[in-house]
Amino acid sequence: MSEKINLSFKPKQVTKKLLSVLTKRGKDVIESRYGLGPKSTRMTLDAIGKKYGITRERVRQIENHSLIAIRKSKEYKETQPIFTEIKEVILALGGIVSEKDLLKHLSKDISAQNHVNFLLVVGEEFKREKEDEEFKHRWHVDAELSKKIQGAIKKLYSKLSDDELVLEGDLINSFLEEVKDINEKYKNEEVIKRWLAISHKIDKNPLGEWGKTNSPNVNAKGMRDYAFLVIRKHGSPIHFKEVAKAISQYFDKKAHVATTHNELIKDPRFVLVGRGLYALAEWGYMSGVVKDVIKKILDKEGPLTKDKIIEKVLKERYVKENTIMVNLQNSKYFKKDKEGKYQNA
Repeated sequence: MSEKINLSFKPKQVTKKLLSVLTKRGKDVIESRYGLGPKSTRMTLDAIGKKYGITRERVRQIENHSLIAIRKSKEYKETQPIFTEIKEVILALGGIVSEKDLLKHLSKDISAQNHVNFLLVVGEEFKREKEDEEFKHRWHVDAELSKKIQGAIKKLYSKLSDDELVLEGDLINSFLEEVKDINEKYKNEEVIKRWLAISHKIDKNPLGEWGKTNSPNVNAKGMRDYAFLVIRKHGSPIHFKEVAKAISQYFDKKAHVATTHNELIKDPRFVLVGRGLYALAEWGYMSGVVKDVIKKILDKEGPLTKDKIIEKVLKERYVKENTIMVNLQNSKYFKKDKEGKYQNA
């Protein structure tokens, strides 16, 4: 999603040309404010104010006057083809794109990114929307499109339940349902993923599944969350050794087998269904040892034959039939009626 785009110009040369129209102090304020000098660090209004012994408000005035002076200059008019090129890049990326993503596309170098950022600020066709609770800093060149995309993302978020995970293809299809009337050229996977990336509230986990950012299924933080995602992706009971191996593979986290096993034992999201085999409780497996499973089945179904009990237990546990029979023989918990059926003692 952030492959570099080759520009036909060198951003540093363009900003140098534009800054040449400013006074010495105006140039210094702009360079300090946007990190355009030898150091890439951007200075705050307060820091620049202290340097000159002036208020932060005065620094802001100098910054604004400098931007206006650049826009009125012949150098700015001569730079229009470059602004057009940047505009075409933004349109190619989807017309609205997060600031971080856009700058990464245009350069991997922080210093060069600062120069591109300044060109975006000074270019009148580029509009920046500040980061808020729902969205990251983003740039657009089409206000109507921007409004539609952000509205669609809000609707998509409102339809997600707290810990729901959605496959990428399904989320993209849902998104397309919300933006049926947008230009066909934008209806491709990469553009839509880039649009989704402006959201603070929707994100994807390392397995490519999307959901609410604050869900542990998306923002996985510990071994148990990683294990949950691994078992869920596997889709059927899996041995804890394989869980540990998959955690290392998918999340690039060192997962010790013993530690993984201990975490699975402690968490009610997981059910031990065989020798070292774990399933998710949400799949409907009963918790407890074989004896407990038999008791729950008989509580629910009433007296059952040996064969029926074996059949039902094997749906809950990966064990040998003999293990079930040994448990049934325990008269402390189970007894046979006159019809030869078993019931709880």
